[in-house]
Amino acid sequence: MNMLREKLKNPVIAAFFAILIGFTLGLIWGWNIQPVEWSDATPELLRSDYQQDYLRMTIDSFLVNSDTTLTLRRWQSLGPAAPDLLEEISQAPGSQNKASIDAYGQLMNATTPNIEAPETALIEDTQVETSSTTRYILIGAGVIAVLAVAFFTVRLLRPISSKGGQATPAQQAMQFNQNTAQTDYAELGLAAPITQSMTTYVLGDDLYDESFSIESQGGEFMGEFGVGIADTIGVGDPKKVAALEIWLFDKNDIKTATKVLMSQHAFNDPDTRQRLEAKGELVLAQSQSPVKLETETLQLLVTVTDLEYGSGPLPPNSYFDRSILELAIWPKTN
Repeated sequence: MNMLREKLKNPVIAAFFAILIGFTLGLIWGWNIQPVEWSDATPELLRSDYQQDYLRMTIDSFLVNSDTTLTLRRWQSLGPAAPDLLEEISQAPGSQNKASIDAYGQLMNATTPNIEAPETALIEDTQVETSSTTRYILIGAGVIAVLAVAFFTVRLLRPISSKGGQATPAQQAMQFNQNTAQTDYAELGLAAPITQSMTTYVLGDDLYDESFSIESQGGEFMGEFGVGIADTIGVGDPKKVAALEIWLFDKNDIKTATKVLMSQHAFNDPDTRQRLEAKGELVLAQSQSPVKLETETLQLLVTVTDLEYGSGPLPPNSYFDRSILELAIWPKTN
């Protein structure tokens, strides 16, 4: 989660996620919630051969009922293509009487093209007004939905400050990560690592669990590594973390390498050591003391850049108040 927060600080990545979420919501709305439904369409939208069939039926209907208003409305519903369609029918009348077709055409040309039945105009105006209102309602609902998603996304990705404006342990950890300088291995004459990260545990971050992805320069997934809480001491809140578990997963290795970084008291306590031996090799946490993990094709170097123990009724040096770790990955050389 912390890695996602860091990535979203990049405006380009944040914009990409915003567009992706908006596009997804649009597809869900357009395909499932309110898909397009065609109704009461005019013959103007039909294919040309169907439009010609419609006009032929209109001519036949007029010969039977002689309803000029109805005939004109049907003629106008064909739109600008009506004269061309009539010309085509006149040239190829088929089973229809050509004289009747020509008489129909003369009537349509002589009649004012803008005549429209009052009832039809009223219905269409009402439909336009209703359609516009519905469109504005849907646009407003869409904007509200996007704002709601944005609000809850920010709430999810940003740790909530505690009362009084004091930063939460997770926020404090992020500040330590940003303010701690990373080792420049090139200055030390070493090859640059594939990836290099900082992670900080602060007392009170009871859900501390960091993980990072390992990718080659070409974007190929190589594995993952991370740090989490391995053991605590005492009772009550917040948890008093006495050991951290460091792990390295290599996609080319069947085993995940793990080591347990222990407080001084936990490292010297036989019962604690016996309980944690199953999790991996036990290592005493010491400032500026590197810890190395290896797999089939990867190696992880963990450096404790800063270490501070908590104080209180528990034994001295028994739990961490703060622990800043630098983690760097290199390909393993044989």
